[in-house]
Amino acid sequence: MLMLGRAQVREVLEDADEEVLRAVREAYLCHQQGLTAVPHSVFLRFPDDDRNRIIALPAYLGGEDPVAGVKWIASFPANIETDLPRANAVMILNSVRTGEPEALVEAATISARRTAASAALAAATLAAGTPDTGVTLFGCGVINGEVLRFLRTTLPGLTAVTVFDLDAGRARSFAEASAARYPTLTVEVAESAAAALRAHRLVSLATTAGTPHLDAAYCPPGTLVLHLSLRDLSPATVLASTNIVDDADHVCRASTSLHLAEQEVGHRDFVTASLGSLLSGAPYRRPDDGLTVFSPFGLGILDLAVARLVRRRAADQGVGTTLADF
Repeated sequence: MLMLGRAQVREVLEDADEEVLRAVREAYLCHQQGLTAVPHSVFLRFPDDDRNRIIALPAYLGGEDPVAGVKWIASFPANIETDLPRANAVMILNSVRTGEPEALVEAATISARRTAASAALAAATLAAGTPDTGVTLFGCGVINGEVLRFLRTTLPGLTAVTVFDLDAGRARSFAEASAARYPTLTVEVAESAAAALRAHRLVSLATTAGTPHLDAAYCPPGTLVLHLSLRDLSPATVLASTNIVDDADHVCRASTSLHLAEQEVGHRDFVTASLGSLLSGAPYRRPDDGLTVFSPFGLGILDLAVARLVRRRAADQGVGTTLADF
């Protein structure tokens, strides 16, 4: 059993952004080809507590180097008020031959990077006729920090960033840190949600919202919304948009905005395509009018793809602790 902690996972993923993007892309293509098994996630909630949850995401990812396992991820939004991570996670990787556990890996880093890589891959795949040079990051936490990291790889022409958070201090700190980390980017803080949505035709939503709260009417025509937090947009906005998902069966549940839209109209005809189908087909150009929304539930196969990469790089670098008698 190989055991890797948070610092070790970050160490082996250093300078591996392009490899992470390739791993996520390959996972989507495997899913499109039917080479995966992705049971529905299991949500553990607590009595009299509608904010905190722990989610189990079991999955199997086939292909040339098949892998199976499960991610167990806790989301406690109030943690950020005491400088604790909102998300804490662990992954177990099992042998697909014997079922034996082969690796125990800290997975909050993996989860954040696979989410961000998915968003950045979607931004490149759902490109506009005029390349996006600016992005609005709505929610100034770990996820959007990673989104910016990966967007710089998939959108090399990116020059401007606008950030917004309900906590103005957090937004300012995020902007300062981003400007220091990426000196070639102009980073500004929006004074309101409306101003943030108007700023660019690429928007990444990574909030802790439990119910819809945004009016997408402020978005310019041709905007792509990376709807990572899944519950920000109203059903009316979803129904009026071009909707790209990772997997309709997964994203239309658990009171996501798409789930609410499905309940309202009684069907899923508003879902245009999956990202995997677009990756395996002809180049796609997003509409110049209206809104395009990418809503990824976050499939467990993406965690497996990045965890497999982590395990491989850790073995190559001699990183981690091996427990022989687990």
